[in-house]
Amino acid sequence: MPDDAGLHRLSERLKALADPSRLAILNALAIAELRVSELAEAVGMSQSAVSHQLRVLRAARVVAVRREGKNAWYSMADDALVCLIRPGQQ
Repeated sequence: MPDDAGLHRLSERLKALADPSRLAILNALAIAELRVSELAEAVGMSQSAVSHQLRVLRAARVVAVRREGKNAWYSMADDALVCLIRPGQQ
């Protein structure tokens, strides 16, 4: 059984998933690694709104970022989450 710290981390991850905007972002990231501008277009949100939601998702360790020059590429941090967000796809 997880200790209190482990349960707290799990709780934070689940809270991060409990938002329709963040779920839309995760749905897009379950398909491909994307930049903020591409995510904004895919989910119909402004880049600043997507950036805000990505900060929440990164803090919860739900998404990962890979920097390449001036570009930041976002992806799902855990393949198990892909199964949760898009059942039958991994």
